[in-house]
Amino acid sequence: MGSLGRMNKPHAVCIPYPAQGHINPMLKLAKLLHLKGFHITFVNTEYNHRRLLKSRGTSSLNGLPSFRFETIPDGLPESDVDVTQDIPSLCESTRRTCLPHFRNLLAKVNNSDAPPVTCIVSDGVMSFTVDAAQELGVPEVLFWTTSACGFMCYVQYEQFIQKGITPLKDSSDVTNGYLESTIDWIPGIKEIRLKDIPSFIRTTDSNDIMLDFVQGECKRARRASAILLNTFDTLEHDVLEAFSSILPPVYSIGPLNLLVKSIDDEKLNAIESNLWKEESECMEWLGTKEPNSVVYVNFGSITVMTAEQLVEFAWGLGNSNKSFLWVIRPDLVAGENAVLPQEFVKQTKNRGLLSSWCSQEQVLNHPAIGGFLTHSGWNSTLESLCAGVPMICWPFFAEQQTNCRFSCKEWGVGLEIEDVKRDKIESLVNELMDGEKGKEMKEKALQWKELAKSAASGPYGTSFLNLDNMIREVLLDKNVMNQF
Repeated sequence: MGSLGRMNKPHAVCIPYPAQGHINPMLKLAKLLHLKGFHITFVNTEYNHRRLLKSRGTSSLNGLPSFRFETIPDGLPESDVDVTQDIPSLCESTRRTCLPHFRNLLAKVNNSDAPPVTCIVSDGVMSFTVDAAQELGVPEVLFWTTSACGFMCYVQYEQFIQKGITPLKDSSDVTNGYLESTIDWIPGIKEIRLKDIPSFIRTTDSNDIMLDFVQGECKRARRASAILLNTFDTLEHDVLEAFSSILPPVYSIGPLNLLVKSIDDEKLNAIESNLWKEESECMEWLGTKEPNSVVYVNFGSITVMTAEQLVEFAWGLGNSNKSFLWVIRPDLVAGENAVLPQEFVKQTKNRGLLSSWCSQEQVLNHPAIGGFLTHSGWNSTLESLCAGVPMICWPFFAEQQTNCRFSCKEWGVGLEIEDVKRDKIESLVNELMDGEKGKEMKEKALQWKELAKSAASGPYGTSFLNLDNMIREVLLDKNVMNQF
């Protein structure tokens, strides 16, 4: 390509928050921008870059000449442990230390043989990048990897503090029924219990890092050229509509896992982002099972539980007599290795498969899967809807509580675990796989699958069009660059 061509090619710098559930959707978005003609610089932290090379192989991120990987430090002490870092420490560190490193990286990229940087696509909670975009005079888009309902609740944190709802007066408020109170003033959300609001409000500390962090990130969202959400209009219509009077333009461009299916570039598809090594025997094993007969269990990349909870989940699954595929990360149990009772392993060896990590989308789309026991992370919830698979929800933290509420109450595809006791788990698994409610949820999930597919399909799907409009109106629009 001649120098004029090189100069004219738009160049997006994409920077996810350094956790698996944020890197995956950002990589999908980066691939779609590449498909639309953008040069891509994808920025990981040094820690996660090492983990990726370890799990995917040393040449796995060599990418394409027009899709490059760079790194910046996250500011935390060095570590070689293969786990997700402590979230509050990571949030505090990225917002405090990353901006100078990011500025230096942009200068380095602009002095390389790549086209000049024309826009920045940043994770919603890496909003220190807005300052760098402003200095460069380029548009900055913030990609919040949450649901629209979760993001809307975060945007209301300021109100929660002003109204004296959080910080909690007393730690007993978590258990005394206070969290059952309903809130009916959040735009686009009819009513929701306090316990369904993203969990960082459950603190008695007015200087709580996460309370302060979320407020700061939501405030800075107002300075972005646009905000992107990995959702689709029919799923979260009311909330998406309510944003229009609160924030810069919000574009729903999901489910990204369906939009990327249009990419047929082999080299681009080969770039992957799993921080754990995937085990392939899951798919072979599923191939031996009847349709809709297996419960898939995966609590995502961050959730941790106690050893007691692990045992209760195990016997709940064991006593249900259903086949199951259970992904157990080495760091699933807080502070120790995840060890299952020998008796359980022996009793379920013919109908259970334990794996340390797998390709979740492939698994969910396998005909043998009948239900998903999940932590209600947004990627997992969306992937389950796209596969037409109903869920049992055990939200752990952040906006997983909100996603669980919507899955169960608004979208009709989930059952909530209120209490991790083996008999409760057993009866929910049986309801999901064999019960009347389970059948209704399966039908609902299949309807959402169709709606998700049509939103992500060209030429007229809402998300398909929103992505194109956002690129034209924001990333390529010279006027946007002058807005700061």
